[in-house]
Amino acid sequence: MKFGTKAIRIQTDKTQHLEHSTPLFPTSSFVFENAEDMRAKFAGEEEGNIYSRFTNPSVRELELKIAALEGGEEGLATASGMAAIFTTFAALLASGDHILMSRAVFASTFRITENYLDKWKISYDYADPENLDSWDAMIRPETKLVYIETPSNPGLVILDLEKIATICKARGVLLVVDNCFATPYLQRPIEFGADIIIHSATKFIDGQGRVLGGLIVSTAELIEKMKGFLRNAGPTLSPFNAWILSKSLETLHVRMDRHCSNAHDLALSLHNHPNISKVSYPFLSSHPGHEIAKKQMSQGGGLITFELKGGLDAGRNFLDNIKWLSLSANLGDTRTIVTHPASTTHSKLTEEQRLMVGITPGLIRVSVGLEDKDDILDEITQALDKI
Repeated sequence: MKFGTKAIRIQTDKTQHLEHSTPLFPTSSFVFENAEDMRAKFAGEEEGNIYSRFTNPSVRELELKIAALEGGEEGLATASGMAAIFTTFAALLASGDHILMSRAVFASTFRITENYLDKWKISYDYADPENLDSWDAMIRPETKLVYIETPSNPGLVILDLEKIATICKARGVLLVVDNCFATPYLQRPIEFGADIIIHSATKFIDGQGRVLGGLIVSTAELIEKMKGFLRNAGPTLSPFNAWILSKSLETLHVRMDRHCSNAHDLALSLHNHPNISKVSYPFLSSHPGHEIAKKQMSQGGGLITFELKGGLDAGRNFLDNIKWLSLSANLGDTRTIVTHPASTTHSKLTEEQRLMVGITPGLIRVSVGLEDKDDILDEITQALDKI
């Protein structure tokens, strides 16, 4: 089956009613046939649902679906994208371990390393995404994970998955890839050697700004290690959110085609605006990662960024001039969303930290929605003209 068919047709077992669309299972627990049935399931000798913090049919369908779409053995659903990241760290790292992380990562991921890992004596270093040749020397004997985003949030930095995976495999280190911006429809990092894939399903996978969710895809062995943390610590996904996200995956390929075409056309149209010094989009020939992006992605994604010549003040003025596009911290919605990271999502970082992760004072991130592309362009252009 091709991507769209799998996304639509992978379903858990039907109930006795033989429903066409998978039902929602909003229950906290499940009952047992008898004492032996209860004992065997608690002992793990028989498969079956016990408690929705452990497993739930709605959640399980989503996990099976994302694993199939990413090309992994197993999937695991969490309450949010950040819960997926923290679950990976908490389950696979121990005191004395080390993480090598691309410095081009989401602000909350950055804060986990800066604010919490030291408590458990887990060390970390940030690697330069523009100098992959330096990464091998930064891997220590105690390094357990290399963590990257590609494309990165919000700078749209493109990293060579195959090159990094080769380094990791040679050193016996797991490669973790946040694939949130690309989604499995545009990019499947496992095909290039990645070991663990993470998603904030809140973004393009939901696609309509309705629910929170996180997803992890890996080998059955690694997912089994993460299940223990998830079930005991409790950042599990609710059945309702899982049901929404599973249904959303059925239209992911259709939505992403429109997101990508709108974003590509918008990037081209804004390229020469007098108030913009730089437009970044992975499938523009001017993007420094253009050739790598075309190697590992089927399309350029649904986000663009541009740098305003007026810096911080211009960024704020641009937002104030927006009339009907959304000013929101989310992305991947049907509705186009504009943000000024330096004064909003990344404002709690120091200036040095912002520059390290690629946040310049005048950077604008646009999550390009599904509206008519000419309407999106007209709205952004009128806001730019007033700066």
